[in-house]
Amino acid sequence: MKITILCVGKLKESFFRDAVNEYKKRISRYVKLDIVEVADEKTPDGASEREEQMIRAKEGARLLQKIRSEDYVVELAIGGRSFDSLSFSRKIEAFGTNGGGNLIFVIGGSLGLAGEVSERADEAISFSELTFPHQLMRVILLEQIYRSYKIMKNEPYHK
Repeated sequence: MKITILCVGKLKESFFRDAVNEYKKRISRYVKLDIVEVADEKTPDGASEREEQMIRAKEGARLLQKIRSEDYVVELAIGGRSFDSLSFSRKIEAFGTNGGGNLIFVIGGSLGLAGEVSERADEAISFSELTFPHQLMRVILLEQIYRSYKIMKNEPYHK
């Protein structure tokens, strides 16, 4: 099994990069993990809804180019299904046990995901009804993946 985090934009702040690198290192003991970034579009101040849709469409096309037909795609969306840490761990474990190949978590840019990406997703999950910056969401997702493997292995989680 391989987990890929497919996301829009690069991490700009060093503290986000440091956190991502730390969790990547921790997770590497359990599963192959890739983070694939696609370019984001600049959003002009006061952009109209049409301009925002065009930006999401461009970013979405870039994301879809990175997804193969056999990949299992999970979009992160406020309206998605919620999990607690134990059930999220079981979900990842079941995917691996059932011979899953590539599990892809998709994180949109600052304007969210294009409808075409949501249509391609096999499921949508939510970590909260709150809105998080997409860069922070990457760290949150990695932490939960790491926590999931600690749960699966019955290992203590060091805070």
